[in-house]
Amino acid sequence: MSTERKSVVVVDDDASINRALKRLLLAAGFNTETFSSAEDMLESGAAERAGCLVLDVRLPGISGFELSRKLSDAGTQTPVIFMTSHDEGEARQQAEKALAVAYLPKPFPGMSLVTAVTEALAIRHKGEPSTAYRAGRDAL
Repeated sequence: MSTERKSVVVVDDDASINRALKRLLLAAGFNTETFSSAEDMLESGAAERAGCLVLDVRLPGISGFELSRKLSDAGTQTPVIFMTSHDEGEARQQAEKALAVAYLPKPFPGMSLVTAVTEALAIRHKGEPSTAYRAGRDAL
């Protein structure tokens, strides 16, 4: 698998979450970029080089769901993992509709994210759109 395909982009407005997830994913062997907003990520061009996106559902400005939809509408088929501190039935439904690889309510075990990212990158490597959806900690 190329370095590009192992690249994980994390978007969360909490700097401590970004730092923790970056450390976790780097330790698991994934190149990782973090952003505090969807707008910053879009400006950087990181979506084009990402093998997987890890998006907070609630972000200032463009939400994680809106970002995913915007990228999908633009033809980007990067697998997405959603995470949230506000676990709600509607958010789970939106994640399922977006064909998310996983939906992780915070706090979640680090291995749940590593497993979801590994699955997302496998989907990306096969070049297939994501049809998997896993909800919650116990599903992973």
